[in-house]
Amino acid sequence: MSDHLPNTPPSTPNQARNLIVAVAAVVLSAALVLGLRTQSVMPSLSELAASAVPYEEAQTNGRPTLLEFYANWCTSCQAMAGDMAELRARYGDRINFVMLNIDNNKWLPEMLAYRVEGIPHFVYMGSAGDPIAVAIGEQPRQILSDNLDALIAQAPLPHQQTFGRLSAIEGDRLSRQGAVNDDPRAHGNAIVN
Repeated sequence: MSDHLPNTPPSTPNQARNLIVAVAAVVLSAALVLGLRTQSVMPSLSELAASAVPYEEAQTNGRPTLLEFYANWCTSCQAMAGDMAELRARYGDRINFVMLNIDNNKWLPEMLAYRVEGIPHFVYMGSAGDPIAVAIGEQPRQILSDNLDALIAQAPLPHQQTFGRLSAIEGDRLSRQGAVNDDPRAHGNAIVN
């Protein structure tokens, strides 16, 4: 007498192993496709800057502002691009997200006014355009989110001044600006905001 049910083939260790390999291949393929899709969705700094609220508009539209000084070559700025896009999607209807490229001479007065010495350099501004707090370097999304919630509520920011990993700005501003604009190998030759 056989211990198999009628019309079912006997199971072998090879069939079980093949099933496990097939399931693992499907799961890994799905993970790879999702991973590639996630990477292609991450915006570049140039894309974020192109869709940012213009500085002049942010000064007059009566909404609070998160002002970011950045550069395309800044690895800390690049690392935060995904988080900044998510924050902009969440808060963009209530807060101005402004990006000023430090490689553009146009923003030199603002760099001096806000004492930009490393990037990313964030300035939280009230709805009247007044600076409230500063954050320098890479910031965890949760810290930015907590501060943005407080900014909207016109409450004290829970993280008044924070410092994270940053890209230092070397040399004095004027000579660095000339070097960036004159050196064909510099990243500053692209159109900057």
